[in-house]
Amino acid sequence: MKKGEKVRSPITVVMGHVDTGKTTLLDKIRGTAVQAREVGGMTQHIGASFIPIDSIFEIIRPLSDFGIVSVDKSKFFIPGLLFIDTPGHEAFTNLRARGSSIADIAILVIDIRSGFQPQTYESIELLRSAKTPFVVAANKIDRLPGWDSHPDTPFIISYQKQNPIARKNLDGALDDLISIFYDLGFPADRYDRVSDFRKTVAIVPTSAVTGEGIADLFLVLTGLAQRFMADRLKLTLGDAKGSILEVRKITGAGTTIDVILYDGILRRGDYIVLGGRKGVIVTKVRGLLIPKPLDEIRDPRDRFNSVNEIVAAAGVRIVASGLEDALAGSPLYGVPGDIDEEEIREMIKKKEELVLEDIGKLIFRTDKTGIVLKADTLGSLEALLRRFKEKNIPVSVADVGDLDKEDVIHASIVKERDPKWAVVVLFNVGILPEAKELLEKEKIRVLSDNVIYKIFEKLDEYLYEYEEQVRRKALEKLTYPGKIQILPGYVFRRSKPAIVGVRVLAGKIKPGYTLIREDGKEVGVIKQIQSEGETVQEASYGMEVAVSIDKAVVGRNIREDMILYVDIPENDARLINRQFLKYLTPDAKDAFLEFLKIKRKIKGFVWGM
Repeated sequence: MKKGEKVRSPITVVMGHVDTGKTTLLDKIRGTAVQAREVGGMTQHIGASFIPIDSIFEIIRPLSDFGIVSVDKSKFFIPGLLFIDTPGHEAFTNLRARGSSIADIAILVIDIRSGFQPQTYESIELLRSAKTPFVVAANKIDRLPGWDSHPDTPFIISYQKQNPIARKNLDGALDDLISIFYDLGFPADRYDRVSDFRKTVAIVPTSAVTGEGIADLFLVLTGLAQRFMADRLKLTLGDAKGSILEVRKITGAGTTIDVILYDGILRRGDYIVLGGRKGVIVTKVRGLLIPKPLDEIRDPRDRFNSVNEIVAAAGVRIVASGLEDALAGSPLYGVPGDIDEEEIREMIKKKEELVLEDIGKLIFRTDKTGIVLKADTLGSLEALLRRFKEKNIPVSVADVGDLDKEDVIHASIVKERDPKWAVVVLFNVGILPEAKELLEKEKIRVLSDNVIYKIFEKLDEYLYEYEEQVRRKALEKLTYPGKIQILPGYVFRRSKPAIVGVRVLAGKIKPGYTLIREDGKEVGVIKQIQSEGETVQEASYGMEVAVSIDKAVVGRNIREDMILYVDIPENDARLINRQFLKYLTPDAKDAFLEFLKIKRKIKGFVWGM
């Protein structure tokens, strides 16, 4: 760092599958920091917990005391670490600034016993797409068979104290994780074996319950920030830049926004420019609130301190008018309120253009054919749109908020053009009553969930079902393979037309189907099919029915016990062979392949399949 340069705290998010211990880990991190408060304390802001560097030094000191690493406090230049209190996808996707994440580093929590789970993969994809570096906390080591816990001990020391069976269990579980990371394109290893942290994902075994490995985790996080993030963390201390983490209504204060400030300084009386459901919102800051110290925030009255200014990186609750339509995930820009009015207007105009440009990429309503997408926040919307683009899923409407009647009307228009994309996708939002009524009337398919990966599972399932349905309808228009046997003793008329009893050995038969013998010669066309005295439109595998066959003569070109096949026109056969073979029933497939052999044996017959 150059002399006089200032840096902010790295913004750290915690991600992972449900029940892996994300919240417990955050609680443990906060609790550990509180224990070290005599050397720097801990201040908790809205949506984020700031752990100062003095507290971090105390947390990792045992590693130095045991001689594992040498830690020089004078070499630290980051002021601390800012942990986002809301773990998971919501926090990560909402931490955005004009299309990129403001998260500097992430902790991916994996249950060392369960390994990779659906949201683990999803977290990795979000981190990969946002190019956010991450450290893995292989959590719940205290639950491994044979593990003897040593509370608040560095992992390296605790590992050395374990019996061979416990070590073997941990090593095996880590090897499984490392193998999957390699398959996903991420070289990974236990953190103390990593030689280049830029190329290899560091895995830190931890227990959020006993505190084992917490010191190691802080060592890796601060080491990565110190070594590789100096330029990214530089503070300008100019106009405020932030990201809206949450929009909430507070008794006595109205609608407020919880903001993560990642650059600059924000003061009471400044203007803020942010995204809203109906466009850009410009308003003046009436109040800046931060909770009291952690040991007091446990007070159920949940009182806050009012401050005149806040400096990045920090979390803050902003009180201002006109925030009812504010969008979580929107970038936020500050404009000083103590400068010339003309300059204020000019700066606000520039900030409005930035917000409009950013929101315009995410919120749109077009005339093109595509799905209707509604999400709870801009961040969620952005993550979904990114994945839809990767999967080549067209989107015609993208918006934030509950599904309304206008959205359904749009989907019904799409249905007229291409029914495949007449789908409404809802992420963590509801359906307004009038929209629900119209959905039922127009029979529009709705896919809804509050977990991102499940949205894509449902969409993949829908598209598969739709394509299957389309193929089956297309197959129904083709002549379906069939194989029958004339039953001995069931000749009802010998000719004009011949009427015989048959058993369907494979596939199906219909009136109008031409029949051929095993030597390829045509015997006639099915005129009618009857089952138990009733006329039917088709007979399928296993049925015994009476059929009338025009041009067939029993004793001349057909006989009892004879096998006959449906004669499939060349174009139909070619389509079945190339596109629909896997959609045939096993018996129909066998009959079709036998039919092809018959055709290919005919002298001079050439059939390019």
